[in-house]
Amino acid sequence: MKTLSHLLPLVILTFIAIGCSGGFVYKNSQPMEFADFDYGFPTKTSLANPTVSYVDVGTGPQTIVLVHGLASNAGFWRYNIGELAKQFRVIAVDLPGYGKSEKGVYPYDMKFYAETVFNLLNTLGIEKAHYVGHSMGGQIGMTLAIAHPEKIEKLILLDPAGIEAFDKGEGNWLRSVLTVEGVKLTNEEAIRRNLALNFYTWNNDLEWMVEERTRMAKAKEFDEFAYAVVRSVHGMLDQPTSKKLDKITQPTLIVYGKQDGLIPNPYLHPGFPSDVFEGGAKRIRNCKLVEIPDAGHLVQIEQSGMVNAAIVEFLR
Repeated sequence: MKTLSHLLPLVILTFIAIGCSGGFVYKNSQPMEFADFDYGFPTKTSLANPTVSYVDVGTGPQTIVLVHGLASNAGFWRYNIGELAKQFRVIAVDLPGYGKSEKGVYPYDMKFYAETVFNLLNTLGIEKAHYVGHSMGGQIGMTLAIAHPEKIEKLILLDPAGIEAFDKGEGNWLRSVLTVEGVKLTNEEAIRRNLALNFYTWNNDLEWMVEERTRMAKAKEFDEFAYAVVRSVHGMLDQPTSKKLDKITQPTLIVYGKQDGLIPNPYLHPGFPSDVFEGGAKRIRNCKLVEIPDAGHLVQIEQSGMVNAAIVEFLR
């Protein structure tokens, strides 16, 4: 059932339990606790409630805040932070429930995450920032930009969730696909296969993602992570932004991978990524659209150079 990962709405990582055999490389490796993740950059912790871990590098006059997608963390920006930090102050956030941030029984919906980012910016004394969000992070960004337009100067959405719409029946079915137990039972080969679906071309340089996901399944906080993943999917469905695009007032850039295999949902809405994102760009009053060739859903990793250049050009 390799294609089950496509059943979730607009996500970057899907962890449905799939029966596989062979190919285990990290099965017997030591656990990787969330606090031990190596993003390639030092992290700090905001003493908020919940506590939030973040990377803070660069000293430019403008600030960029990077917000990851479902089931990932600030480390998924490792190919972007260094280049962007040459010109900007860059803050890459671990959302609550993910990475090194606090985990627990929180709402994990779009409003909760938007307020979390808003509060972090206030805590850091940042009056206004450019927001860059990937997938679920894009839907969070749209929620934040609408709720606090004074806080976000420009909005950059990478293969964003929240533009493709799901009706009630589709949403209920999608909720039934992903469970905490399913997340916990996913084996290594399924993890690698699901991750590969996020790329146009998978290569061995991406094995760090498989190792991290496989080893963190043995972490003390993994049950809380699995809970956050499931609740985040519910949050995306319960608080859609697809009908609110006209409320976005900031200059907006949508960047997407031409070969994104997750958007649109290939089972519920067969079509091409351009169908979704061109339609969304028309409904945002001041929006630029950039299609990245030879790239899937994780466009900021697969074609980091082109994505970094598009972001810098838009903010120049």
